[in-house]
Amino acid sequence: MTISMYQVSVPRFIHVLNNLSLILDKARTHTEAKKIDAAVLPHDRLFPDMLPLKTQVQIACDAAGGVAARLAGVEIPEFANDEKTLADLQGRIAKTIAFLETMTAAQIDGTEAREVITKRGDKVTHYTGMQFLLGHAIPNFYFHVTTTYNILRHNGVEIGKRDFLGKI
Repeated sequence: MTISMYQVSVPRFIHVLNNLSLILDKARTHTEAKKIDAAVLPHDRLFPDMLPLKTQVQIACDAAGGVAARLAGVEIPEFANDEKTLADLQGRIAKTIAFLETMTAAQIDGTEAREVITKRGDKVTHYTGMQFLLGHAIPNFYFHVTTTYNILRHNGVEIGKRDFLGKI
């Protein structure tokens, strides 16, 4: 049996993004219980030269939506990056999941050899679809979701591995 490009991407992204939204629920409950200003956590980071929590969530969403769009050959969804609260970030997650739910296996499967070109500043990188998905997009997605988790855990939010993994 082979594993499809679709199965290792879209359903997994949706699952993890749903878990991330539930983790942000716990963070909201934590801020209310501890009487922490709700605007604090989205701007928190683990170290001064790291991106804040809100940017970690934004990048995770962009990574998931971007890889699906690139592989499917459709326009990459763009969001304003104007989220200020945990609830706003959950809205961003919901929009990303809604986009991912429009993707079908027929759009993604068979894209292993598709040329994917990314541009970051003046750097252009060429990938095959499989290289991009497995070597860049999936690790990048999990890096930013994990960093979000770590920022929240560092701030005392009572979350654990089961929250991260969810019900599989």
